[in-house]
Amino acid sequence: MTTLATITLQGKRSSVGDLYLFGTDQQGERVEVQELIDLLFAWDHRSFFGTFIETVESQGEKFVWLRPLEAVRFLQEPRAVLHVAISWSEELWHVQQAARICSDALKEGWFAPCFERWKAGAFGWTIRLPERDDRGEHLAVANEWFQDVMADLLQQEPEAAEAFVELRREYKALDVPAEQQSPIATGEWIDEDDWLIAIGWKQDEAPFRTVIEIQEPSEGQPHWQLQMLLQDRDRPSVVIETDETGHPRQGSLPDSWRPYVESRLGQARKKLENLVSWLHESERQESGQWVLSDEQAWKFLSEDSIALLQAGSTVWLPGWWEQMRSRRPRIKAKVKSNGGTSGSAWLGLQQLVEFDWRLALGDVELSEEEFTRLVAEQRRLVQIRGQWIHVDLEMIQHVIQYVSRIKKKQGLPLRDVLQMYWAAEDQVPSPVSHTDHDALPARLNESESPEWSLDIELNRHLQALVDQLQAVEKIPAIAQPAGLHAELRGYQEQGVAWLLFMRKYGLGCCLADDMGLGKTVQCITYLLGMREEGATGPALLICPTSVLGNWEKELQKFAPDLKVYVHYGSQRTRGEEFTVRAAHADLVISSYSLAQLDVEELRGVQWEAICLDEAQMIKNVHTKQRTAILQLEGKHRIAMTGTPIENRLTELWSIFDFLNPGYLGSLSSFVQTYVNPIEQHGDPLRIEQIQKLVRPFLLRRVKNDPAIQLDLSNKYERKVFVTLSAEQGVLYEQVVQDLFQSLDTLSPMEKKGRILAALTKLKQICDHPALFLKEEETTNRTGRSLKLERLLDLVEAVRGQGESCLIFTQYVEMGHLLQRELEQKLGEPVLYLHGGVPKRKRDQILARFQERAADANERTDILILSLKAGGTGLNLTRATQVFHFDRWWNPAVEDQATDRAYRIGQTRDVKVHKFVTIGTLEERIDEMMEHKQSLSRQIVSSNEPWITEMSTRELRELFAWRTESIGK
Repeated sequence: MTTLATITLQGKRSSVGDLYLFGTDQQGERVEVQELIDLLFAWDHRSFFGTFIETVESQGEKFVWLRPLEAVRFLQEPRAVLHVAISWSEELWHVQQAARICSDALKEGWFAPCFERWKAGAFGWTIRLPERDDRGEHLAVANEWFQDVMADLLQQEPEAAEAFVELRREYKALDVPAEQQSPIATGEWIDEDDWLIAIGWKQDEAPFRTVIEIQEPSEGQPHWQLQMLLQDRDRPSVVIETDETGHPRQGSLPDSWRPYVESRLGQARKKLENLVSWLHESERQESGQWVLSDEQAWKFLSEDSIALLQAGSTVWLPGWWEQMRSRRPRIKAKVKSNGGTSGSAWLGLQQLVEFDWRLALGDVELSEEEFTRLVAEQRRLVQIRGQWIHVDLEMIQHVIQYVSRIKKKQGLPLRDVLQMYWAAEDQVPSPVSHTDHDALPARLNESESPEWSLDIELNRHLQALVDQLQAVEKIPAIAQPAGLHAELRGYQEQGVAWLLFMRKYGLGCCLADDMGLGKTVQCITYLLGMREEGATGPALLICPTSVLGNWEKELQKFAPDLKVYVHYGSQRTRGEEFTVRAAHADLVISSYSLAQLDVEELRGVQWEAICLDEAQMIKNVHTKQRTAILQLEGKHRIAMTGTPIENRLTELWSIFDFLNPGYLGSLSSFVQTYVNPIEQHGDPLRIEQIQKLVRPFLLRRVKNDPAIQLDLSNKYERKVFVTLSAEQGVLYEQVVQDLFQSLDTLSPMEKKGRILAALTKLKQICDHPALFLKEEETTNRTGRSLKLERLLDLVEAVRGQGESCLIFTQYVEMGHLLQRELEQKLGEPVLYLHGGVPKRKRDQILARFQERAADANERTDILILSLKAGGTGLNLTRATQVFHFDRWWNPAVEDQATDRAYRIGQTRDVKVHKFVTIGTLEERIDEMMEHKQSLSRQIVSSNEPWITEMSTRELRELFAWRTESIGK
């Protein structure tokens, strides 16, 4: 290390208070920066003897970098090793003087909040040196630097930071910029000491405080009074009234008060007259009191008293003022006794409801005539029935206009009444003007509406309706319709009663039970109940094309007496013929795609009910098929879906806009009020509010509900009926024609071989054209296989409920196709087990599915199995859903496959879905197995050789594609 006699320190402050330091030796050469640190900070334990001191490089030169607090501490008492002396450049010497002032201010507490910075809208500090201190020439620099030093202190010292938080909590005014407190508070008339006293930082030396008091009119007097008082600080009960000269009106002032009375009263009067600019217009009595009009008293109470308090004055207001000011006016609208009468069938959400109106101000209620008279009198403070009330003239005028608009329309629609009633229960904001039905009545537009709330008081009949809407168990049970061929479970009976109850009052509703809980049978029972209650016209059911066959079969099974017309296929009726056909039917079934194409025919019928199955099909607001469906007229509307919300909250709006148009307002207002707050911020108030609004019109039961679970058996089986696509139909007909062209000329062995080959081809066509055409790579272009589309939808629903599933197919290539399609649609891995999988990999697949890998990326909930490879010997109890994509036509084989999930160790219910393509040999064989199951179990062996023994006539009947079965 070089021995230096003297180091000259040089440096400068940055704009953020940091100090950049360097040193030169006696020859003017820069001292190497690390050597400088060793010389200057070897004694400094705060920096661990220089270890934590940092350096910075600028323009090719290195500097010692000291943060503001480090710089002040160093410059206040610089030290170096013994053999080195320190001298200062002139610039750094001035910085050192400012640093010493900062250090002393910290040590002695010579600082306070800065009045000038506060007036400029920011928080800051100012150094207040004692009068004897003569370092004023460096005070400006010190004050500027002190802001950065304090900020650094709070960052570096946890105890100081905690004390600062307490300080800001105690002196809340420090965080409120002057322009937000009082415009007058920044005027020249108030000095820094006065401000520090006002915020409580500095104590007033006077033994009393000045008080400004407003007194309400005494009995028989119309005027308010304003006067000044003196209150003892130590004995608050001692209060002396004064006149304008400062002399006591009665008694004498304590001697200790006299030196301060004139100055303090003068200051208080000056502040009062500056803040209350209109005071010179008031009459001033000789006693020093001001006489105020009703309007002036209101202005003082509501505005000027606040400004005085913020400026540090003590103001006494009447004891009732705060309570009255905090009261939110309420408009009470009581439904008239004839509103929503008990016998009103088809009440509907559009029915107008009339009200009796009252205005509640605290405990005081005013009739419509009374609050109209107050507006005419233009009084803001009125004593009524022994209580002072505030009359907000603008608010009451707005209420009068609001009531007039509703009266002009002869009331409000029931939809708005229900919305406001439920909104009031949740204490959500008041309704907007009902002149604009694009705005939700349950929401307040704060920028336009006054501060008032609307309370809806229902009459007895509407209250009973609301109670039943909010608790489905309160809806009376109904007798099971005579034409129903089924035994309903308890929750299903409840669901049917709910549907018929909603029909009685014309309220659209959504049956949103989980998949597998029997929405179909509940809807069918509703249709039967509707007929028993006197409905004469047809109902309309719209469903996806893939479930047309399923509905037809279920109706035949559960309600064979219902006259059903399936409006589908190229031979479907049109125009007047359709109207006649529909008039003779109890139920017309059609698809979503045809609802768009045949909207003119469907619009020509007044439907008893319009039911949408898989109602999520109308979730996209701007689709043509949704637009077409909204044009249909019906006495009652029902939506059925297990997923009323799949991705976005707007899907719920779309369904409800079909059920009860306008109930949730326009789409734009719904997005603004609910979608954005909920989807972007998870707003719990809006979530609770939307639940309250939709719950009465939506019935949802889930499979894991204990009340439902106890009512179900352990295993459920259902048929999933689908139809052929146009492409499948062409291929199917071609194979059948090729088979029968030469069948009668073949030998028995050749005939068997040809039949079995045709059987395989037809089953493959029913699965997917790509399987029959041997396309190696294909995607499921829309419409190629309705069976595949239906499977994808069902598996998506199952996965949405968090369940695992098995999918059985007898064709290996079909398994690969299913694997690709499911992975593409769901975006999750799908396992596939078939006969070509080696044992080791087979064991890995089974373990991965059954035991569920710990790594989330390795988990899978969908397992595809070829029927032979997965039909026996496996324990897959993790699955709760089983899909038989194509049928083995041997019940025993299918049961064995199902038992991979439904076996000992399975603790949950298992749902089995068996696909059947209607109009094909799949449907015919399914019917044979259904009607003669016990016999077929004895006759049918492992495969289908029994089919080869049929006659040509029987084979034609079996193989023929019966299009009339799906388009009749």
